[in-house]
Order: sequence, then C-alpha cells, then structure tokens
Amino acid sequence: MQQLNPIKFWPPLILLTGTVTYSLVDKEGFLAAAQSANAWILQHFSWLFSWSVLLFVILLLIIYLSPFGKTTIGGKGATPLLSKWKWFSITLCTTIATGILFWGTAEPLFHFHQPPTNLEITPGSTEARDFSMATMLLHWTLSPYAIYTIAALVFSYCFYNLKRPFEVSSMLFPLMGKHASGIIGHLTDIICLYGLVAGMAASLGAGILTISGGLRTFLGIPPSDFLLLVITLAIVVTFVASASSGLMRGIRILSDYNIKAFILLAIFFFCFGPTMPILETGSSAVVAYIQNFLPRSVNWNNVLDQSWFQSWTVFNWANWLAWTPITALFLGRLGKGYTVRQFILVNLVFPSLFGGLWMMIFSGSAIHFDSLSDGALFQTLTDQGPENVIYAIFESLPFTWLISIVFLLITFISYVTAADSNTSAMSNLCTKGITTEHQEAPVFTQIIWGTIVGALAWIMIAYSGIGGIKMISVLGGFPALFLVIAVAFGAIKLMITSKP
Repeated sequence: MQQLNPIKFWPPLILLTGTVTYSLVDKEGFLAAAQSANAWILQHFSWLFSWSVLLFVILLLIIYLSPFGKTTIGGKGATPLLSKWKWFSITLCTTIATGILFWGTAEPLFHFHQPPTNLEITPGSTEARDFSMATMLLHWTLSPYAIYTIAALVFSYCFYNLKRPFEVSSMLFPLMGKHASGIIGHLTDIICLYGLVAGMAASLGAGILTISGGLRTFLGIPPSDFLLLVITLAIVVTFVASASSGLMRGIRILSDYNIKAFILLAIFFFCFGPTMPILETGSSAVVAYIQNFLPRSVNWNNVLDQSWFQSWTVFNWANWLAWTPITALFLGRLGKGYTVRQFILVNLVFPSLFGGLWMMIFSGSAIHFDSLSDGALFQTLTDQGPENVIYAIFESLPFTWLISIVFLLITFISYVTAADSNTSAMSNLCTKGITTEHQEAPVFTQIIWGTIVGALAWIMIAYSGIGGIKMISVLGGFPALFLVIAVAFGAIKLMITSKP
C-alpha cells in the first residue's frame, strides 16, 4: 500500500518553505546570501564541475564499448515499457525542458558580441561566429546529456536488475553497498529533492520569461510581476495535472505532441529561414567544436577567461546537475527491456544529435539575422531581455503571427512535459510502496511539489530576472555534483564486475 514517507517528505519541504518565506520577508538579504554562496561555489569548484562532466562523457563511451553494454536492463526476457519512439520522445522532452527554446537564440548572441577577451576575437566577426556556434554545441550536446545518462543508467540497473528501492540513494548501491541505505540514503534523497526544486525553478523561470516576451511582443501586454505570476500558475496547474495522470497517459501523450512540434518548428525555420547560411555556419561550428572540445571543456591553461567560463559553461553544468538526481529516477524507469547500449543511444547520442541540429538552425539563424541588421537582435537582447530575441527573429520570417502563437504553445507544453515527469519522480521518492509494478504516487504530493517549484521560480525572476535563474541553477547543482561523481565510480564498478 502506498503512503507518505515522512522522513523524506517533511525535511525538504520545510527547508524549501523556509527558503521561499525568507525571500519574501527579506528580499535583499535573500539575494545577498544567494549571490555570496553562488560566488563561493564558482570560485572554489569550477574545476570540479568541468573535469567531472568531461570524464562522464569518456566513461559512457567506455561503457558502450565494454561487455557491460550488452546487459539487458531488467534481465534477459524483460518486456519494454515503451516503444523506442515513445521512449525517445519522453526522454528528449523530459531533458530539454524550455532550455533550447529560451537559450537557443539568445545565448549565441552573447558569445557573438561578447567573446572572452583573452581570445582576442573581434566581436561580430567570422571568428566570433564560429566561437559562438561551437560553444552552443558544447553546452547543448554530449557533455550535458552525459550528466543525465550516467546517473539514469546506474539507477535503472539498480532498480530493475538489483531490485533496489525507488530512491536516489539506490544509485550509490554499486559503490557503497548496504551503507547507501539508512541515514545516508535519507540525507541523499532530501538534498537531491532540494536541488531539483532549484533546478526546476530555474528552468520554469526561463519558460515564464519566454512566454512573457511573446505576450509583450504580439499582444502588447507589458511585463509585470502579476503577469509572471499568472503565467506561473497556468504552467504549474497544467504540469501537476499531467503528472497526476501518470506515465502512460498525460506524460506520454504530451511528450509525443511536443517532440513532433519541435521537429515541425525546426523544419519551418530551416526551410523559410537562412538555409544556406545555416548550413555554412553549422559545418564550421562542428569543426570548431571538435577541435576545441577538450581544452574548452575544462578551460585548459585558462584558454577562456575564468569569469566567462564560470558564468557560462559551469553555469550550464550546474543547471543540468540540479535536475540530474531526480530526473535519473524517471529516465531510469523507462529503460526496462533495453540493453545498456540502447540506453546510452537513447539518452545520450540521439538527444545530442537533436540538440546539435537545433542549435545549428536556431543559433545560426540568430547570428545571421543579427549580422544583417548590424546588431539589431543583440540590441533587442540588451534593451528588452533575452526572452524577446526569438520573437524579433520571427518578424523576419513568413507567417509571423502563426509561428509566434505556435512557439508560445510549444514553450508552454515543453516545460510541462519536463516538469510533470520530474514532479512524478519527486512525489514517488516521498512515497512508500513504490515498486516496479506500482510506480505512481498520490496526487496531493504532486500538488505540493508543483506549488513549491512555481513559488520559487516566480520569486527569483520577479526579483532578479535572468541573474536569478543563473544563481539558483548553481546552488541547485552544487550538491548534486558530488552525488553524480560517486555514481560514476559505481558505474565503473558495475562495468568491471557485472556479467552481460
């Protein structure tokens, strides 16, 4: 019988409620404390973020090629929960959230006009374009997806093959054995719940700003704290309702629609946008990405300004890490009946290819249109915020109004499809009796977690905008970093000791 697990439910809830209350009572004090903690983490642990993520990529390649790659999750004869297409669609929509929609056109303009000074690249030049596009591929393909995949793979194997409980701490079992349970396990789950709420709030903040920008551009609705609150409430209500319906209903259906909408939007942009410049810029970007992958992944010999590296690359890794522990529980559920190699393909390789193509099309278009207009898009970014860049690009394409409305809907659904799966996983983590046969938690726990995520997201963007999103990402990703490192060591042990 399923029932609330008070040990895992109340501590993170009290901590998060206290955080939200503190931010409302003392806004300046809250932001000062968050900024101070953020700066300390970046100063002392940037190297650990960057080196760890690079090693996750290398480790997954080794696992794929090893005999362990032939192992079937759930054991020989295990029946898959989903078809390969539905598995991929849910995985992709769960992992990208609103990130590629918000940052896909805004981030490249930052790099195009403000490249690291020590590279001595002229802003707006061909070299700046190549640097910007290569950076987008670094930030949105193999490296971040490796973070999710290593944790999800270990959990999936532990949950289905080793029959460990539906807990974040189960990922530590290969490394720590029975010591992963008990107090260590409870503390791990509590910390990861706190970190995921921070990561989800950061991503929700990006989605709220994107929708707000669209309403401002095309309906003339000026931005305000109240408008942000209304958008927040609409998204939270929708993703909680979807999560409550379960994996095989709301989550599966929304993911299927969402990925098809992504594909159609990308095809539209490629066909009606600057097709030849996209191809030219994309091919140059791939070459630059491959040539600079190792040094720029870890900022070898300070090849990039340290402040730039922390503000962008480390921020990205922290944001993905904040989502990782709980997202891994959800992604791990989906892998039953498939081999370890298939798991790596669906969670690492295919999403990376999708992300790379998306950035070539949308980031390449942003840079092209900005160059044609003598930096008008960057001016829009500076004056009106990154959430308005994509809508300025739409004005250069046919069917502006139609595609803008479609984009708003995709943004809305995109966050919902990511948040519902993670809300489901969070709720399951706080519930006793979750097994491979019974994988859904009570509705009231999902309502509570959805409300907390929405409240924190609204507070951060209402008070500090894009800066708040970056801060909360780093704060959420820091504790998760150490967990995923431990999980990676457990993966090495599994690879060595397990038999296909």
